[in-house]
Amino acid sequence: QVQLVESGGGLVQAGGSLRLSCAASGLTFSSYSMGWFRQAPGKEREFVAAINWRGGSTYYGDSVKARFTISRDNAKNTVYLQMISLKPEDTALYYCAAELGLYSGLPGDYRYWGQGTQVTVSS
Repeated sequence: QVQLVESGGGLVQAGGSLRLSCAASGLTFSSYSMGWFRQAPGKEREFVAAINWRGGSTYYGDSVKARFTISRDNAKNTVYLQMISLKPEDTALYYCAAELGLYSGLPGDYRYWGQGTQVTVSS
């Protein structure tokens, strides 16, 4: 059974930082590209970042470029999202997801999803 478990969310002031983690089990992690998405109340799920299976290529949504960094540790079956200079508009439920193909910004390309971790940025 595949499980993706996010952690690291919380309440932070604007300008602050957080690091999210997503621990994967039940799959050959090093074969999967991984992505982070977020969804705020009343809004569609938004692409945040993706990384290929080796970690050599990354891809970011326009709203987080230069502030967020995705990385992975295949030995620990974990993908990370380092977030700096957080803004109130970054407030959302953050999900990690896994897909076998080339990393993508489209939610429909991802086969497995976690339950999400809440990030709240106060002004």
